[in-house]
Amino acid sequence: MDTQAYSKISNAALIQELYRRYRCQEEALRKRIVLLGMPGAGKGTHSAKMLARFCMCHLSTGDLLREEVRSGSEFGKKLKGIMERGELIEDEVMCNLIKQQLAKPACANGAILDGFPRTIPQAEKLDQILKQSGQQIDQAIFMNVREQVVVDRLGGRWTHLNSGRTYHYKFNPPKVHGVDDITGEPLVQREDDKEATIRNRLNVYQSKTSPIIDYYRKKGILFEVNAERPVNDIWKDVKTIVKTK
Repeated sequence: MDTQAYSKISNAALIQELYRRYRCQEEALRKRIVLLGMPGAGKGTHSAKMLARFCMCHLSTGDLLREEVRSGSEFGKKLKGIMERGELIEDEVMCNLIKQQLAKPACANGAILDGFPRTIPQAEKLDQILKQSGQQIDQAIFMNVREQVVVDRLGGRWTHLNSGRTYHYKFNPPKVHGVDDITGEPLVQREDDKEATIRNRLNVYQSKTSPIIDYYRKKGILFEVNAERPVNDIWKDVKTIVKTK
């Protein structure tokens, strides 16, 4: 145990974290929840809130894929090209990535699937994978937002690569143009945050991903949220949905 690291944390913060973990165990939902919506609809933001509130594991395919790209492997190089063009990854690749993650102890209290499944075949494959261990998708939350709103949100996004911190030149600008607030290092705009790529991703979404909304609606587990409102208002709705039996 790193006692020196703990000494830098206030007693109040430690007690708050202990209470959070206790509450998570007492209220363990053990749900498998899929978050649906266009890129930039707010799935990542509310996944993080759900993770903190309910101690569920957060499976973001975007993070998993980017980690593979950063590894520099041959597979990662192939993925990089596909991601930069805004295309979808093959179903078999995504299903295997998620299957590995769901088997980890961190997902015992439930899982938030952010960015997966994206197609009907993936959804069907996921149902098969969960059924093998007596599990199922309990809820699908659709973050509904208009296409132009997504373009406005993502088109101005710039990133500090080493930390993952993101800025937006309209909604959350850095203190100094083009520079990370904390390190002073330069910000970059990822290829998949450029408008041309965003437009292509949205076209792919409309043709291949949006049908999955009806897939979960027919199962009776779809919940729709207006994701164009302030974050706190959206979170109230999401929290209520997650706590629904």
